[in-house]
Amino acid sequence: MLTATGEIDLSNIADFSRALDDATADGHLVVDLRTVDYLDSGAINVLFTHADRVSLIVNPVLEPVLTVSGLTSLIRVER
Repeated sequence: MLTATGEIDLSNIADFSRALDDATADGHLVVDLRTVDYLDSGAINVLFTHADRVSLIVNPVLEPVLTVSGLTSLIRVER
């Protein structure tokens, strides 16, 4: 499991992407976003890139943006 906190945006997207790359190298990964309250478009793009290797546990505040982006149709999302 990979746990992120706070905001995932331009200031830390490279670290988030690298962490996902490293953590998914051996297969599927659960990404815990329960304490994340903001994702910018870069973060959503990174999640799309890893859609075939991750599932998400999310903060309910993120559900609308994940749904509108179409990510929820590709990735298993739970609260």
